[in-house]
Amino acid sequence: MTPEALARACAEAMLADDPASRSLGMVLEHVGPGVARMAMAVRADMVNGHGMCHGGFIFMLADSAFAFACNTYNERTVAQHCAVTFLRPAQVGMRLVAVAGERSRAGRSGIYDITVSTAEGTGIAEFRGHSRGLGTRFFEDTDA
Repeated sequence: MTPEALARACAEAMLADDPASRSLGMVLEHVGPGVARMAMAVRADMVNGHGMCHGGFIFMLADSAFAFACNTYNERTVAQHCAVTFLRPAQVGMRLVAVAGERSRAGRSGIYDITVSTAEGTGIAEFRGHSRGLGTRFFEDTDA
């Protein structure tokens, strides 16, 4: 299995068991070894008392993209630490895109940077995630 095919297979297995991301309407637009792109439309039920998208939903979009990026190597991996910096508010009707990319991966640990922006490219948030492998695999019958 190629690295790209393995990344897609891992993502499909994760997405099938991820009702949280699906319930928010997140769409996995791309996945490859160490990378992922997810999108989500800001709905009226995602708005806080200031009339803007609640930061928790923006964090969740970034966290989901992070999860799909760090789970592309056939090792089940979870977040060990995450931090987000909000740059500007998102509004109802905006389509947000989270692009995750691997910065470092050694042993069971990894570091990933995720940028959340509008569909037009305006930055909404920057997120950094530290991952930790669990030592278990998605598929036992691959060479990965």
